[in-house]
Amino acid sequence: MEYKNLLELIETVRILRSPGGCKWDREQTHETLRRNMLEEAYEAVDAIDDGDMKHLREELGDVLLQVVLHSQIASESGEFNLDDVAKELNEKLIHRHPHVFGDVKVKDTEEILANWEKLKQEEKTHRTSVMDGISRAQSALMSAQKASKKAVKVGFEWRNEEELWECFNSEIQEFKDAKTFEEKEDEFGDILFAAVNIARWHKIDAEQALLKANKKFIKRFREMERLSTKPMEELSYEEYDALWRKAKANIKKEKV
Repeated sequence: MEYKNLLELIETVRILRSPGGCKWDREQTHETLRRNMLEEAYEAVDAIDDGDMKHLREELGDVLLQVVLHSQIASESGEFNLDDVAKELNEKLIHRHPHVFGDVKVKDTEEILANWEKLKQEEKTHRTSVMDGISRAQSALMSAQKASKKAVKVGFEWRNEEELWECFNSEIQEFKDAKTFEEKEDEFGDILFAAVNIARWHKIDAEQALLKANKKFIKRFREMERLSTKPMEELSYEEYDALWRKAKANIKKEKV
């Protein structure tokens, strides 16, 4: 298999970053492109959620551009290039799949993941805490999920779901009892963290669940706007409630 187009992309980015290239591209740094990396990744995820393969191909191209750009910037300062990135990734994949590239025997996916984590720990000898390696750039929900999962791997877990629900309900009560804004903010964070653990207990991805809830709310609200016979800000509580119920019913019918 040839990768002519990939090589041409790398050369195009090199030219754009060269003295005779594009002023905007030349001005970019790892820091200025930080936001772009996040946005492009989220747009690719949106395409996956929509099941739109044409859109996904386009968005993966935008993600790839970020990888090539960062690699080109690093190459110009002599730190590393795209080939170094690919080499390190390839070596890591081979090392973490001894059941494919070595003689390790596994019976199921759980053993594969257990081996992956063990090998990962061997590679990250500089980490001194189970909590090391949690990205500060990811969303709060994703961070909470990762922290919770890391703690569980070393045995820090509720004995049963009933205890988990007791914890969740106690956090709600503590929020109700809080007096100051700072106390309420602190307790509300505890409620969210407990909710993430409930999601984990049921093997639900809290980030995806909230994204779906956001999408559902937006769709229902748009339907309310479509149904309303007067400006939304002029509606009474009763009119809002009636519109919400009708919007929910209409969207439910669309799915049937």
